[in-house]
Amino acid sequence: MSPHWYALGAIALWASLAALGVTLRHVPPFLLTGLALVIGSVPAWPLVRHWRVPPRTLALGIYGLFAYHFLLFIALRAAPPVEANLVNYLWPLLIVLLAPILLRDVHLKGAHVFAGLAGFAGAAIAILGGGGASGAWSWGYLPALGAAFIWSSYSLWTRRVPSFPTAAVGLFGLVSGLLSLACHALLEDPVQLSPRDYALIAVMGLGPLGAAFFLWDKALKTGDARHIGILSYLTPLASTTLLVLVTGRSFSLSILAAAALIIGAALIGTRVR
Repeated sequence: MSPHWYALGAIALWASLAALGVTLRHVPPFLLTGLALVIGSVPAWPLVRHWRVPPRTLALGIYGLFAYHFLLFIALRAAPPVEANLVNYLWPLLIVLLAPILLRDVHLKGAHVFAGLAGFAGAAIAILGGGGASGAWSWGYLPALGAAFIWSSYSLWTRRVPSFPTAAVGLFGLVSGLLSLACHALLEDPVQLSPRDYALIAVMGLGPLGAAFFLWDKALKTGDARHIGILSYLTPLASTTLLVLVTGRSFSLSILAAAALIIGAALIGTRVR
């Protein structure tokens, strides 16, 4: 299977994260993340024999899954969520631009830079068109920028550590989930969850915070990081579109403009060798 299909599978699953997050916004973020990550690791439990990875690789996995969500949730609490999410969606552009810095065998061309910037412009239009912006500065944008750097660098550095089975991502998710639950116990008030909450958390865990990570790892190991990064701009577009459908809002010109920019950037970027 083409690595682009693995990437598109992860993107499709991540597109549902915002809609699920809105539905579960009453659940404390660390509790939500911890339960979802632990559930997401379950399909890899039968392959526990593939979890033997060097400490450096495990540290990278925790850095990517735990530290990313830790900073993202701080940002979403400390800054207006729409703008914080926009800053977070710098990560696809950073994957494209950091690839020649963090990977030895990758070179950046002008078309990649153009496609990356066009894709980010489309992401900005999709997110701002989906929620509106206050325009006010908040220190919470700094952890959002940190989250973007963490996810982009994690995605690239998985190519720099000794090769590991994709099943080992289950170990990353399990350890990161347990750390998130520890943060919940220390930092958040206990809550009672309903059976519906548990069902939706299971969907989140098996999808955007589970299977998506395995597909993403497979895409990065078999594909061109620059192309994968540009394809990632479909995530905010798909996420915003799903939110429009879930909330009953009508499609706007901004969503159509975002679609044109993002799809155009993806086509240009993935055709450049």
